[in-house]
Amino acid sequence: MLVLLGPAAAAATEADEFATGKAEYLSACAACHGDAADGKGPIASMFRDPVPDLTGLAERNEGRFPFLKVFQVIDGRSVIRAHGDPMPIFGGRFRAEAEARGAVFGAEAIARARLLELVLYLQSIQN
Repeated sequence: MLVLLGPAAAAATEADEFATGKAEYLSACAACHGDAADGKGPIASMFRDPVPDLTGLAERNEGRFPFLKVFQVIDGRSVIRAHGDPMPIFGGRFRAEAEARGAVFGAEAIARARLLELVLYLQSIQN
């Protein structure tokens, strides 16, 4: 059976592709970075340094989205942080949440999947 998708269906499919990452972003990141990922979240003014605009990561990296670096910064477990760095360590947080829900042996896989969804969403919203 051949099914043809029109432009509206194709657009809905693309939006659905990043829905999990967007939900993760809105839950974990939007307070600081804003719903539009522009660095203008409701608590951004509480920080000494400006909160980064996440829609310009590729632009600030010669047009290429720095996928691995973004993953590592959000994960936070393999990056050396300065004292007072306001960025949470989401890798540890996601793993702890999975363990608290009983996923002792799969907790790391769950944490990495959540991080991956989040980074893929950020990649999808680049200017």
